[in-house]
Amino acid sequence: MDGAVTISLDQFPQDPAPLYERVERFILGKIESGEWGASHRLPSEPEFSRLLGISRMTINRAMRELARRNVIDRIPGVGTFVASAKPASAVVEIHNIADHIRSRGEVHSSRVIELRAVVPPREVSLGMATPEKAKLYRALIVHAANEVPVQLEDRYVLPAFAPDFLKQNYETGSTTAYLFSITPPTEADHLIEAVAGREEWCGHLDIVPGEPCLVVKRRTWVGPTVTNYMTFVHPGSRYSLSGRTTTRD
Repeated sequence: MDGAVTISLDQFPQDPAPLYERVERFILGKIESGEWGASHRLPSEPEFSRLLGISRMTINRAMRELARRNVIDRIPGVGTFVASAKPASAVVEIHNIADHIRSRGEVHSSRVIELRAVVPPREVSLGMATPEKAKLYRALIVHAANEVPVQLEDRYVLPAFAPDFLKQNYETGSTTAYLFSITPPTEADHLIEAVAGREEWCGHLDIVPGEPCLVVKRRTWVGPTVTNYMTFVHPGSRYSLSGRTTTRD
């Protein structure tokens, strides 16, 4: 190993995210900063456990996840090393609703319901690994095709990622296009479910309570940081969904 192993606890993420995820982010931070370069040997699981005061089971879970993503190489009986080549950079293809509507030969329009800094629901704070009372930027927007509502966008954005987010005009431009112009996401996760339309959605989408809706919940990352937490609600009778995620060397 390159010298004695010392880890300052003030470098370790202190937020509500699961502990194993914070271990992953800690290691990724070391790698992305260049402090731990290619082929650098990482501390062993017992060393990590002792230095961070975290159980070996938690350390092992973080290491397994990083190995699965080809960030590190684990060689039995030898050690764990930063992967020699950088892991493939994920290019996440996320459709801009405005482009999707126009591609069908329809006219896109949008109406901004809310655009301000808010203290988000706890679910969002946990999903973005931010302090519980920390403010995020929120955009609540209705998208329409030929003046018929097809999507309610409820988006939370990390202010440090997009400090000018609240200054944009989202009735002439889209949140997706603006955020991509800063930095495209490198990773995303999705939860897609069919649910009965809630009363708070109905007025915005011009549907009746209980009407089937397609709901997409999505988080996007840039590097190790969650930058967006989104919920998209679509009337089931007016919208279909397709997507693709690719990797680029």
